[in-house]
Amino acid sequence: MSGVAEQEWVLHVDLDQFIAAVEMLRRPELVGRPVVVGGRGDPTERGVVATASYAAREHGVGSGMPLRIAARKVPDAVFLPVDKPAYDEASERVMETLRSLEWGGVPVVVEVLGWDEAFLGPGPGHGDLGDPRLFAQHIRETVHEATDLTCGVGIGDNKLRAKIATAFGKTGEGDGSGIGYLTAAEWYDVMGERPTTALWGIGPKIGKRLAALGITTVRELAESDTRLLADSIGPTMGPWYHRLGRGADTSPVDATPWTPRAHGREETYQTDLTWDAVPGELRALTARVVEDIDREGRPAARVGIKVRYQPFITVSRSLTLPAPSNDVAVLADAAVSLLDRVEHDRPVRLLGVRLEMVEPEGGYLR
Repeated sequence: MSGVAEQEWVLHVDLDQFIAAVEMLRRPELVGRPVVVGGRGDPTERGVVATASYAAREHGVGSGMPLRIAARKVPDAVFLPVDKPAYDEASERVMETLRSLEWGGVPVVVEVLGWDEAFLGPGPGHGDLGDPRLFAQHIRETVHEATDLTCGVGIGDNKLRAKIATAFGKTGEGDGSGIGYLTAAEWYDVMGERPTTALWGIGPKIGKRLAALGITTVRELAESDTRLLADSIGPTMGPWYHRLGRGADTSPVDATPWTPRAHGREETYQTDLTWDAVPGELRALTARVVEDIDREGRPAARVGIKVRYQPFITVSRSLTLPAPSNDVAVLADAAVSLLDRVEHDRPVRLLGVRLEMVEPEGGYLR
């Protein structure tokens, strides 16, 4: 590899089947078995899959799938309830392990993306970084030694390419080491003929909108007319998707802690709610979310609700408050008032409340 020492690298670390792996550490007898985590762990109840082990994924089970469908696909799967505190603890151990690493003689910069993934970059004032593949393997070995969890690592010359490269390492497109590699030099050879949905940030809905414009591959997106994208998709998002097509990403690896803009709670009901019960359930949900924003120390400026009807139609409504508040009664009244803006003609299977908070002093840093 030429120029390795001079290149500024970005690494993306992604833990393997994280939630299922945490459960297997607690129950070693589950290793190798199809494990599905979601809801209260009862596939006869309403709930969705939070994660599935690789053995379950081989049968088509994926995140967001109703538990009942997962049970039909894998009747002998082990179903477990979500245990958020356990995953929080395991994730923090991993992130602390990553923060303890040095690269080029200085501590790495770690940008946490969630429970199971993070970007790593070399810290300021670093020396020779060496071959990033060697450091990627060091990451995998150190995480496993410290936590008994395994991870894949993507190597790129920016965050977008590193994120995509991680999938290559996990799907066998890498060298079999669990490490993927993607830079500008390989971008079009590797990505050019792939569908636009292969890009981080483009899902099925945007993929369909791009296809309607005659744009189906990454190369076609990169070579598309930005004015057409701006007119068809929007003046901000259109050009941004064009940059994705070229693999462009100038955002730095940023260790600034993420500051939430809102908190929300949802409840899926095992028996459909009649409309006389909905206001009371919304008030109870609102009280739980107020506890969350109180921990942030910022009042709510906007209130939103989600209503999912039987069978599976979802609507959302929101409003801006006359003045910020963390008064449970005020916020619950606002949430209930939004019911006037939805139809009451079908039973309700899910309710959600979201409270968007005022900005912290100094604004959002990330």
